[in-house]
Formats: sequence, C-alpha cells, structure tokens
Amino acid sequence: MVTAMLPTPSRAAQWFHALSDPTRIKIVEMLSHGERCVCELQTSVAAAQSRLSFHLRVLKDAGLVSDRREGRWSYYTLNAHALDQIADFAQAVKPGEHAGSCRVACC
Repeated sequence: MVTAMLPTPSRAAQWFHALSDPTRIKIVEMLSHGERCVCELQTSVAAAQSRLSFHLRVLKDAGLVSDRREGRWSYYTLNAHALDQIADFAQAVKPGEHAGSCRVACC
C-alpha cells in the first residue's frame, strides 16, 4: 500500500498540464539524459527561442525543471524529486491500491 502524501489537486493538475504538450515531453525526454544548454534544446525541438522559453517556463513553474546561468547561457535539468512525486501520485491513485483505506468517501 502506498502511504505517500498526495499533492494538492492544483499541484497535480499543474504537473499534468506541463506534461500535456508533445514539445514539453520531448524536452523532458532530452533532459532525462542530463543537463542541456538552451541552445541544444532549441536545435532539437526545432522551436523558435520565444516558443521554447514558453515551454521551459511551464515546466519550471510546475517544478519539473530547474535552470542555472553560466555566462550568457542557461542550462536546464530535470527535477528528479518532482518526477518521483508524480510516480508516487500515479501509484497512489491506481485502482485497487487504496480500496477500503480511504477516510473520504471516494471509494
């Protein structure tokens, strides 16, 4: 049985919204291999700088990626803890995983 604390509904919605776009999924897949410079991301996703910035902002606001500056370049990396929380959430809401243990009338 999963005993992890569930995120707020708005936090879960923010995660899934951030992951609901094919370009953002591609960015997450690229970052799963390690930190990437924004210039590498731009080339790989074939997006204009402004569009890529938008996608990165959505991922960052959801807590899925973080960035750091080095000179004039920005580097992005995945937040492994946030991905673990998403996996825990998915496991916690899996049908049959919590049957009979709810304190709220959800089952």
